[in-house]
Amino acid sequence: MINIEALFSISYGLYIVCSGDKKKGNGYISNTVFQVSSKPAKFAACCNKENYTCNFIEKHQAFSVSVIDQETSSDIIGIFGFKSGKEFNKLDGFKVKYGTTGVPIVLDSTIATLEFKVTETIDVGTHLMFIAELIETEVIDNSKEPLTYAFYRQVKKGLSPKNAPTYVDKSEKEKTEKNSTDNKHECLACGFIYDDEIEGTHFDALADDWKCPVCGADKSDFDLI
Repeated sequence: MINIEALFSISYGLYIVCSGDKKKGNGYISNTVFQVSSKPAKFAACCNKENYTCNFIEKHQAFSVSVIDQETSSDIIGIFGFKSGKEFNKLDGFKVKYGTTGVPIVLDSTIATLEFKVTETIDVGTHLMFIAELIETEVIDNSKEPLTYAFYRQVKKGLSPKNAPTYVDKSEKEKTEKNSTDNKHECLACGFIYDDEIEGTHFDALADDWKCPVCGADKSDFDLI
């Protein structure tokens, strides 16, 4: 028997992982970046095979990691975590520099940046695990606390995108039925409130492919208030 709640006790950080070059690049929110060796310093980063950034990492064999802080806005998390770079350029409007390998590195709401060169790729099922050697780091602002997955879930009330290794299908969790006269639903990604009375359409009547107008999260990523 697997109790899903036990998985939430595992500690993770939240990062923006980017790859590509000055011509074209992309990034995504990841909570699976971790160090696996010290000499040389190597890290592992998991990326869903369907994630647009996965193609860039495979092509360029390099990626960057931006360690974001607790004050990171829901807009940033919404863009990099819940929208696809196939539809628009995620990097537009952000402070971006290009590393030694040429990959883009996001500087907004960033505490530190790390740049990696891939040395090995492992197929782990839904995801590819990229083992990479650390080649460059920079401290941007160490006065702030890094954003952890626990803080994101418990304080920001966020959830994992569907492409994340830690995504949990709501149908797999036991949920208490809620009775409410306030027909309002909250986006767990950005906090947008969908109010039936204001919008003029009952939330349950919205099409299954309806998305949050603020961050692009799916209808299934909303919870009844």
